[in-house]
Amino acid sequence: MKVVKPIPFQKFHGAGNDFILLQKGVIEPKPELIIWLCDRHLGIGADGLIILSDAEKSDFKLTYFNSDGLEGSLCGNGSRVAIASKYMADRSRKNWQFEAIDGLHQGSVLMEHQYWFDIRISMQDVNSFIRNEMYLLADTGSPHYITEVDNLAALDVARLGAEIRHNKSISADGVNVNFMQFIDDNHFELRTFERGVEAETLSCGTGVTAAAIAAALKTGNEHFVIKTKGGELQVNLKQKGKGFGQIFLRGPVQFVFDGSVYPPENLI
Repeated sequence: MKVVKPIPFQKFHGAGNDFILLQKGVIEPKPELIIWLCDRHLGIGADGLIILSDAEKSDFKLTYFNSDGLEGSLCGNGSRVAIASKYMADRSRKNWQFEAIDGLHQGSVLMEHQYWFDIRISMQDVNSFIRNEMYLLADTGSPHYITEVDNLAALDVARLGAEIRHNKSISADGVNVNFMQFIDDNHFELRTFERGVEAETLSCGTGVTAAAIAAALKTGNEHFVIKTKGGELQVNLKQKGKGFGQIFLRGPVQFVFDGSVYPPENLI
């Protein structure tokens, strides 16, 4: 019989996008174990799992796994959550550099109130995208499809999102799907169907960033406030030739709880 050891974890959400945080070495990141940890009925429950580890060229490294158990691309809200976790461990500093799958990023704690944080991260430049009358395809660390709709609240995001996500003529590897509705030139609402979660999430950091690029192309503005089901996020960016640079994603992070969980014996 195996000895089942407890797995210590932290739980956060960034504008409703929720994550389990672990330190490197706590688990062997097997897909079936990650699926169980992220299961909202059998495990802790989360959109994804983040493992933090030491890094040679930055303060830490972030490895992100979707709730399907597989390593994912950049997670914007997950990166903001990781900054909150680091800040809770060392409140003497508010600025961090971290390594993600797409390279180095900067993160800052702008405001705090007990276990609530306002956190901004830098995003990589976006130098190319595909745009037509129907949609924008842009990679903001994760690939995103963005289209504008008229009645976002009534939209069947689960059905339409899944159809587009699996449409090979749009993306051979699958894509995250975002539906946006403008409030005015600087404000819009967004709903996202996330690849790897295979469902609508309450918000998506790379998704709001990609949608902000679509909004900038339409309006020419450089600052956007985005309303998601989980809260408001902000994106600042500047047009750089045919692409965009100086991109920053900002929004709320909430520490939810920490503890230990005992996995089933067959998963360890």
